Order: sequence, then C-alpha cells, then structure tokens
Amino acid sequence: MIAPQIVPTPEARRPLRLRLGSAPGQDLLDGAWWPYSRDLESELSDLVQQFPPAHGRVSRAVYSLPDWDTAPPRELVAGKRVITVGAFPHGDAHVLVVQLSDDRRLTLLVVPPDFTPGQGEEALLAGSTAGNRHTARELLLEVTDQHDADPADHW
Repeated sequence: MIAPQIVPTPEARRPLRLRLGSAPGQDLLDGAWWPYSRDLESELSDLVQQFPPAHGRVSRAVYSLPDWDTAPPRELVAGKRVITVGAFPHGDAHVLVVQLSDDRRLTLLVVPPDFTPGQGEEALLAGSTAGNRHTARELLLEVTDQHDADPADHW
C-alpha cells in the first residue's frame, strides 16, 4: 500500500493526509484529503501550508458546507498567504475543490475525520485511483462497508 503523501513543514501541526491521483482532471475525483477535525479554518490552513509544492500553490477553495462544523471567513490566512474561500450553494458533495496558482482545479474527496484508520486509508486510495468514475458520496458509502484498505493497492 502506498501511504498518503506526507509533507512536513515547520508550521505543520500534524502530517497532511492527502493522496493525489496521477492524472488530475481526467476523473471525477483528483485525489482525497483526510482532515483531522471538522474545523474547516484550521484544517484548510494546514492543507494550504502543506500542499505539495510540485502541484502548485492553492489560491482558492470551495467546500461542501455539511462536511464542516465551522466555516472560515471569505478570505483565509494560511501562513503567509491569503486564499479566497467559498461554499457550494447546495448539496452534500463531500468534496473540496481547490484552484491552484496556475488556474488548474483539483476536486478532492473529503474523508470524514471520524473514519477508522482502515476506512480512511481505503477512502484515500479510492479517491486517488485513476479511472474511478464514482462520486464522492458513492465512494464514502462503499468505504464504510470495507474493513481494511485493499492490500493490492488498487480500488
């Protein structure tokens, strides 16, 4: 099993639980992010500060409101950067769409923070597997029926 990409930084409180797919923009989901809590301001700040530099810098984020207990202001200060933040007007999409500094957009599955380690690993894998055509909701429903991550490292 390939572990999620861990990107430590001096500002980081905890390792980033993020796994990105190999071909962004070709599937419904470009990866998966497993935050530690439902506090979007804190978690999004960590994501922005620790986002893998090889993929670019996050400049904007749009989130699914029901996934979070708190919502950040329209502008979030993350380290030395300010990003624009907004919520989808409807629905419970279980995704976070991040726009990068080069205008690319990545759609990330938001893994619920209360998932077990096995469920979380499986969701990270499912959200980053190339060729996957399932919605975030479908993946999360399937993962809650799974006990452990797939040992063959494919979903």
